[in-house]
Amino acid sequence: MMDVSLTKQKNHLVFVLGMFSVVMVFATTPLSFAESQDIIPLDENKSLEKIVTKMTVPKDNTLPWGTVRGTINNPAYEYPVIIQFFNEESGIIPVHVAQVGVNGDDTYEYKFRVRSVDSDSGKVTNIFEGDYTVKIFKVVKALPNNLDTI
Repeated sequence: MMDVSLTKQKNHLVFVLGMFSVVMVFATTPLSFAESQDIIPLDENKSLEKIVTKMTVPKDNTLPWGTVRGTINNPAYEYPVIIQFFNEESGIIPVHVAQVGVNGDDTYEYKFRVRSVDSDSGKVTNIFEGDYTVKIFKVVKALPNNLDTI
């Protein structure tokens, strides 16, 4: 009887520590996102997929890098992904713009500096802090217009 109770206690402790680890991973992640998506026809062969998401970088962020990554379904090849960052306070003027290529597996990734520490003086510069709107533009193959006849 004691062995079963001790095993249950150990399993409970492992579960609690595992959940604490998961909570700590999410608690130390500096960015949070929520998104919307639009498809804008460009011509009969291509469309522009526009994703708008929110990014929040807390004042107490200690991580130096942020990443925007994703997968393109049905990509129109040889077109880069355009990523624009807009500070919520400044409005319509982007504070950072990036252009990244699409990998062979139809994924893209853009790594950017969020926080910088001068190695000589130790001075910390928060490059991104607060709330941002992030717009991601991807060129995709257009879907046929006759889908409703199928």
